[in-house]
Amino acid sequence: MTPEMDHDIDMDQRLRRILADVLALSPAVVAGFTANTGLFGHLPALDSMAVAHLLTEMEDRLHITVEDNEVDGELLDTYGHLLAYAHTKTQAV
Repeated sequence: MTPEMDHDIDMDQRLRRILADVLALSPAVVAGFTANTGLFGHLPALDSMAVAHLLTEMEDRLHITVEDNEVDGELLDTYGHLLAYAHTKTQAV
């Protein structure tokens, strides 16, 4: 396995843990997320207050900075979009 693949798997696991913690979802539910799983507007627990908490937890746990201008509907549209964003941000650190 290449270092890039290790990073991808690790990021996926870390992001799933963050979502489970912030949204109080079971690990089994979060483990079932695919790249196309809808987030904002699809998960009742992910309201505007939870979005703020989610982004703060991502900043803290992933050691990234989420800029206001990066937060849009597409970012939280699907799990795949959020994972791609987290991956990109951690590569930039």
